[in-house]
Amino acid sequence: MSPDIVIIGGGPAGSTAATLLARTGLHVRVFERERFPRAHVGESLLPATLAVLDELGVLPAVEAEGFTKKWGATMSWGRRAEPWSWYFRETNRRFPHAYQVWRPRFDQILLQHSRASGADVREGVGVQEVIWQDDRAVGVLLDGGERVDAQIVIDASGQSSLIARRRGLKRWDPFFRNLAVYGYFRACRHLEPPDDGNIFIESYPHGWLWKIPLANGLSSIGAVVDRDFGVEAIRAVGLGSFLREQIAAAPRTAALVGGRSPDSAPHAVRDWSYAAANMTGPGYVLVGDAACFVDPLFSTGVHLAVTAAHIGASYVVTALKDQDLAAEAAAAFERLYRTQYSHFHELARLFYAGNRSVDSYFWAARRITGDRRAPREAFVRAVSGQSPAGYERSVLSHGALPDGFAAALQNAAPEPPGGDVDALRPELAPGLKLVRTAVLGDGCFERGYAIRGEHREDLPVSPLVAHLVQRAATSDGATTATIAKRLADENGWSAQVLPHLRSAADLLFRDGVFRQRRSPVGSA
Repeated sequence: MSPDIVIIGGGPAGSTAATLLARTGLHVRVFERERFPRAHVGESLLPATLAVLDELGVLPAVEAEGFTKKWGATMSWGRRAEPWSWYFRETNRRFPHAYQVWRPRFDQILLQHSRASGADVREGVGVQEVIWQDDRAVGVLLDGGERVDAQIVIDASGQSSLIARRRGLKRWDPFFRNLAVYGYFRACRHLEPPDDGNIFIESYPHGWLWKIPLANGLSSIGAVVDRDFGVEAIRAVGLGSFLREQIAAAPRTAALVGGRSPDSAPHAVRDWSYAAANMTGPGYVLVGDAACFVDPLFSTGVHLAVTAAHIGASYVVTALKDQDLAAEAAAAFERLYRTQYSHFHELARLFYAGNRSVDSYFWAARRITGDRRAPREAFVRAVSGQSPAGYERSVLSHGALPDGFAAALQNAAPEPPGGDVDALRPELAPGLKLVRTAVLGDGCFERGYAIRGEHREDLPVSPLVAHLVQRAATSDGATTATIAKRLADENGWSAQVLPHLRSAADLLFRDGVFRQRRSPVGSA
């Protein structure tokens, strides 16, 4: 019997999609070329990832594994070389810490959970090709020659990016032309408490190094360098000597390593950023590194993988059950996914540009002094419509930012309305509009309303709030109280709805969706 869904790859993206789709009753088959546990880099998680793992029901298993708790990050980077730290608890009360995970075991836990959730997981079975019919993905051809048909193919094949590579969809980013060389070391020193679980990042002339404290006395240590420099140097001295030389050139990391050698031969990976031109198409969807990859500076790989798989699974459910909404759901999936990618991409780009603790070719080539974007636009791109708080504000404030950018960072936090909301005269902020579109619901996309504007994530709103926004956009300068009263009278709503409309208006003012009408043409 052919499955409904074929998933290529059993890493975090593939396993997350498999779990969510299998729960809906769909027949899901996962093909993973390797047998788990298998080696993989990318050990440092973000707290937001834990929320997805919690929804999957796999968080208790992850918590029970004994992974190192990660409370934040410590960096030698920015205007000066002295280390500084930031902490997740500053902005995330639900998950004030993340984990430094051993990826072979972490990925295995997620894939085992997919199998327990009803997915048909086939390890040690690779996919050779995707099968196309009239430009639609209709199945896969396995390495052994077997054909497996499916209604939808999910490509979670990692950086091999099977569909994007074969169809010429991969778009490389010239700003991040990096190479990473890493290895695993035993018995290294860690930072002093309370930072002993933090990832430590140190910039040095050729790029930057990470040191991640894992459980059982193991540390992941790697160097990110310019691709051309790295290739030439590795050819000359080999991977092991190259990594030792980079560690020796970074004094704080060298002090933690203490001259120790890696447990086994180091690995090299290309850390260029890229994104697929299309992340969906007839019969297929791309998730995780198969769709895009951001520079590893902020440990976003696993987070983008599981969140994209979560959204992608909702798109797949919608595409199978509601053909009329499928195209809008595909567009919404890509919009949400690219917004997250752009957020982390711009944040890393600005952070690279702001490093002034080291003067070298690597850092000079990554400065954006010729950037034509205005400081406000650069900031909006960096935080992607989110309030400037947490590590965004912390890390950017340590850099030597473009002229005017620091002021924009300081002043861009949402302001309270500045008066009695009932007496304010709301209008939509410039560049924003109310749209009827596919919005992410409970396990699928639904037809609904959203506030949309360039460089900000769609803000879904309820039909009640949509009425309020529409009326504010077309009103004669009436106050919030008057608009709410008119809406209640015209629609036969009880007076109990008025406080809800007032609260919604207050939030829309705070989020920058509403602004006070500057020159009211009417009166309330």
